[in-house]
Amino acid sequence: MTTEASDSADAALYPDLRDPRVMVAVARPWRPAAASLWALAARLTRLLAEAREPMIGQIKLAWWRDMMTMLANDPGALPKGEPLLAELAATWGGQAGLDALIDAAEAMLLAEDEHGRRDAAERFGARLFALSSAQGGDDPRGRRWGLLWGAVQQEEAATARALFAAARTPLAARGAFAGDRALLMLDRWAAAIAKRDGERRWRSEGALLFRVGLIGR
Repeated sequence: MTTEASDSADAALYPDLRDPRVMVAVARPWRPAAASLWALAARLTRLLAEAREPMIGQIKLAWWRDMMTMLANDPGALPKGEPLLAELAATWGGQAGLDALIDAAEAMLLAEDEHGRRDAAERFGARLFALSSAQGGDDPRGRRWGLLWGAVQQEEAATARALFAAARTPLAARGAFAGDRALLMLDRWAAAIAKRDGERRWRSEGALLFRVGLIGR
């Protein structure tokens, strides 16, 4: 399996903006940047899943952090041969902020208790949503998605259930996602999965995406 295929397979565990049913709601000029951003999120997710020793994971994350600094300051100096870096250079070159996503991934790697895992998962989702809508800082609309993202990574069932439960907060009004229909779709998709403690019902999820994408609810 290629690296790109592995990233896509991992992303199927949780709602991904690169899903064609969601990507269609992203403004066409923004789609390449959004796709490469979410490819980076998938790569970081896989790194966390494969990190059997936190120190090894930190070393790999440090490399990605260095790459994001280089991307912002001198994209032409990025090493060649890594397709994802090439995509990021083409869409995010000269822009700062992606290192914040690395920091949030590291917080998840090092979390030692339920509170730490919840905080890190919320941060990852909030920063990914902020970057997805070209905002700075964190976007609280991404917290539910982040909690679901964190839950599906857990090996302990009780830990996963706690994160699924934390994701079952009341839905924000549609107006909170004005101009960001794709993020609304991801939030509602995450809510549906969390409601069932991670059980997937692909047909009903597809119907949900169609409805939210079409009429916003």
